[in-house]
Amino acid sequence: MNDSNRIRLLWISFLSYALTGALVIVTGMVMGNIAEYFNLPVSSMSNTFTFLNAGILMAIFLNAWLMEIIPLKRQLLFGFVLMVLAVAGLMVSKSLALFSLCMFILGVVSGITMSIGTFLITHMYTGRQRGSRLLFTDSFFSMAGMFFPIVAAMLLARHIGWYWVYACIGLLYLGIFVLTLCTEFPVLGKKDADTQQPIAKEKWGIGVLFLSVAALCYILGQLGFIQWVPEYATKSFGMDINQAGKLVSDFWTSYMIGMWVFSYVLRFFDLQRIVTVLASLSTLAMYLFVNTDNPQYFQGGATPPYLGYYMIALGFVSSAIYTTLITLGSLQTKVSSPKLVNFILTCGTVGTMLTFVVTGPIVAKGGAHAALTTATGLYAAVVVMCVLLGFVTKHRRHSHVTH
Repeated sequence: MNDSNRIRLLWISFLSYALTGALVIVTGMVMGNIAEYFNLPVSSMSNTFTFLNAGILMAIFLNAWLMEIIPLKRQLLFGFVLMVLAVAGLMVSKSLALFSLCMFILGVVSGITMSIGTFLITHMYTGRQRGSRLLFTDSFFSMAGMFFPIVAAMLLARHIGWYWVYACIGLLYLGIFVLTLCTEFPVLGKKDADTQQPIAKEKWGIGVLFLSVAALCYILGQLGFIQWVPEYATKSFGMDINQAGKLVSDFWTSYMIGMWVFSYVLRFFDLQRIVTVLASLSTLAMYLFVNTDNPQYFQGGATPPYLGYYMIALGFVSSAIYTTLITLGSLQTKVSSPKLVNFILTCGTVGTMLTFVVTGPIVAKGGAHAALTTATGLYAAVVVMCVLLGFVTKHRRHSHVTH
């Protein structure tokens, strides 16, 4: 594979994560306008966005097998057709059923591209370099999540239709489409691309189970925590919504910085050991946040200082956990397996789907503090899984294998 082709594959991976980030994070910006468009309360409208998450989950799960049947290039080209149809459907949609179908299609397109983007990174890079590249790729999810809400705000402030936000997001897939046309993709199948010999099936091992549970607990814990922080801060400490929002903003800002820092730092540490340390520090930061009962306010009613510090620390040290878990999973076999990588991605996406299913009843019964305590327990479970992984992991023997 020549360098220019590798760079194109790398940018397809970057844009695939940016596409998913834009679609998921922009939801909160446009939900009110869409609810008004369909004459529905926001609470009812939010349920229809489950179709987006369902599409992402289904696509990631099924693409573990489809990658070996349908060439990657063909999938991405067909995805562009689906993207155009979905955006066009949103523009002409007058019914909630058509809107939900279009959101599901957008989810499917997003899941396909994200699963392909993840596999391309695990296929092109090995060992610790794989982890740092995957982490840098994941930062494009957050970058799109910072950029597209600004775009949405500009369009909506000028009373431009909400569906043009999705048209702008579609430009990301236009970039993927153009790059795909002039790029050669790895061919997946039952034979080695170089030797044409049958590829021996490798057992995944119990380490994959530990990593999958860790991925689910991490995503469920992170989203369950961050979704209820504003409620907890306003109800428990009398903060206004701007102060509570700043806590969330501090988390994602430090999360982004952490991604960039660890994309360099991971090259110098054993992945299983560093993810165990990061998960432990994240659990500690979350525990301190949840158990700060009497924070002192700055003069003038600013955000309680310790809460802000804990959020910044949590965002920074937790930023590398998820991608490192995926990287460790890809290194449990000699040749990176799309089924294995997609299985761990699927478990993480299940965590996303379960966020309100799990935390909703907990909040109803014990309040937001109970949900944050549950999230802390889930992070502690990640630490346990990472420690157990240390006894069975195969990543050290596969770290220097090339494709």
